[in-house]
Amino acid sequence: MPSEKPILYSYFRSSCSWRVRIALALKGISYDLVPVNLIKDGGQQFSAEFKALNPMQQVPALKIDGITLSQSLAIINYLEETHPNPRLLPQDPKKRAQVRMIADHIVSGIQPLQNLSVLKQMGEKKMEWAQNCIASGFQALEQILQHTAGRYCVGDEVSMADLCLAPQVANAERFKVDMGPYPTITRINKALLELEAFKISHPSRQPDTPAELRA
Repeated sequence: MPSEKPILYSYFRSSCSWRVRIALALKGISYDLVPVNLIKDGGQQFSAEFKALNPMQQVPALKIDGITLSQSLAIINYLEETHPNPRLLPQDPKKRAQVRMIADHIVSGIQPLQNLSVLKQMGEKKMEWAQNCIASGFQALEQILQHTAGRYCVGDEVSMADLCLAPQVANAERFKVDMGPYPTITRINKALLELEAFKISHPSRQPDTPAELRA
């Protein structure tokens, strides 16, 4: 019996969802997408139906192989272990550690601080808050990447770190962060956005992208 197609619960603009969409695209895994609008109806992630799926009431969530997973890196690691090609974690333990370090730096050290739930608490200051959080994170990241980067975040192969970088740069641009001080981040991001997997998973090309934001 053929296994059912995975179902991804996603919001077009969610950077965490975009990470997973890139992984699915790179690994050639076709899936059905269920949009969860984080703004409409006070946030569809707060519905009882979605809470049953992901108690954290966040996207992404992925139904795959009979289980439901949340948290983007947990999902990406599962995809890496079940669909090893193309690999998203280098074989060399040092490079692999660097990939995880950069990914963690973004997913733990930058993105949660400028997440929608935090910005709601910030009121009028939300733009300034988001800019400061991203800028301080990017200052550190720029320094790290100067030691690890080749064409991409770690050497010349796309890795889990890159899947975190491009969506975070999109967030930075949305919050009008000056990218001038971060030439390495900017260069890597430009190279990533030329790749097909990053293009088809892009927020401007999702089923739930509003008409005015479509590419």
